Amino acid sequence: MMLILAQELNDETVSPGALGTLVVVCMGIALVFLIKSMNKRISNVNAPRQADLDQEAWEVAQAARAEGDASQ
Repeated sequence: MMLILAQELNDETVSPGALGTLVVVCMGIALVFLIKSMNKRISNVNAPRQADLDQEAWEVAQAARAEGDASQ
């Protein structure tokens, strides 16, 4: 045991090993599932498009102008 601890540390004696590799692979798999879930949830968001907002603003302006013309 003391002989192992007395070895000089270098790139050949220090490595992540099988456990480190397994942890990285598991994190990668979890990341793939999280990205798939995020994409599914983002595709379900119903945000108004800019064209719809422009049309609504135009309709409000037309209604205000028609109301102004009617009162004069």
